[in-house]
Amino acid sequence: MTLSDLLITDTDALKAFCDRQKGVPFVTVDTEFLREKTFWPQVCLIQIGGPKEAVCIDPLAEGLDMTPLYGLMRDRSVLKVFHAARQDLEIFHNLMGEIPAPLFDTQVAAMVCGFGDSVGYETLVNKLAKAHIDKSMRFTDWARRPLSDQQVRYALSDVTHLRVVYEKLARRLESTSRAEWLQEEMAFLTDTANYRVDPLEAWRRIKTRTKTPRFLGIVKALAEWREVEAQTRDIPRQRMLRDETLLEIAAHAPTTADQLERTRGFSKGQAEGRMGAAILDAVARGKLMPMEDLPDPPDRKEIPPGVGPICDLLKVLLKMRCEEHDVAQKLVASSEDLEAIAMDDDADVMAMKGWRREIFGDDAIALKHGRLALCLSKDGKRVEAVEIED
Repeated sequence: MTLSDLLITDTDALKAFCDRQKGVPFVTVDTEFLREKTFWPQVCLIQIGGPKEAVCIDPLAEGLDMTPLYGLMRDRSVLKVFHAARQDLEIFHNLMGEIPAPLFDTQVAAMVCGFGDSVGYETLVNKLAKAHIDKSMRFTDWARRPLSDQQVRYALSDVTHLRVVYEKLARRLESTSRAEWLQEEMAFLTDTANYRVDPLEAWRRIKTRTKTPRFLGIVKALAEWREVEAQTRDIPRQRMLRDETLLEIAAHAPTTADQLERTRGFSKGQAEGRMGAAILDAVARGKLMPMEDLPDPPDRKEIPPGVGPICDLLKVLLKMRCEEHDVAQKLVASSEDLEAIAMDDDADVMAMKGWRREIFGDDAIALKHGRLALCLSKDGKRVEAVEIED
């Protein structure tokens, strides 16, 4: 097939392709994007593969109306298959205001099927599709036009191999009765709340050692201003104002341009200009923020004496159970989950819910209370869990 057959640049061709996908059981999806210089991801290419054909869609093509693609992404009769979908879903949420559904993430499915933590696409292609990924275009400039035949064919391989990966993982999930395990994870991924960027919550991503409420109030006001401004101007947060500069401004709480200019890395022109005025206004709002609106300092988690060894035992149990059930440890419980369980039988963590509780959580509680013991097997080659009778 020629480049013109594989690369869609006009609305009629896009509509025709999307019409041909009506009634198919699934489509595989991937994107190429840039975000080094922008706040929002700049989508440069979208790859879609139906069971019988695959194309690249050029969102940068002049006059291209993406409405037919959005209709396909909204069609609930067609499963959308991604690998490591989070960033791709963020892109579609920005483009169409919702998340493509229903969804199948092959990275998560592979973790459910025992391929390890956060398994890479290349690994799955090698193991399941028995193919190799051409790495020559990995660092190509996807924003530059025209796209070459080599670039397009490379991009298409991301969705053509994904067909085989999906089909084999789906069969494994069916044979092991773990499809419901995956659905719990997909429910989280398709929750639009995960992709909303709320300026009022922007302060939470800034790491600081100072926890006084008034200081955090100024940080909150500055972070909100930066978030709104960065989104409006479509530039990265750190290019707008670096975290360390923001924290230094919050610490000194300047009230004049002269005081603001003394901030490390801040020029006189910035301090006296529109940006400086906006920053001083944010600092003032932080200083005057009502007590009830000030951020609550994050709780300092004090781990009681004796909890550390319990966590170590729980880690051994987790590794055992995950090996037995052939599922990735990262998917079952995090280190924070184990700490929470060690301190509280009723910890509100994912490891104590649903299928995770069945394969690990209940045993974790039994281990804590002496109803389960860990010991070496008689041959000394493995650790075993032994129930303790009352």
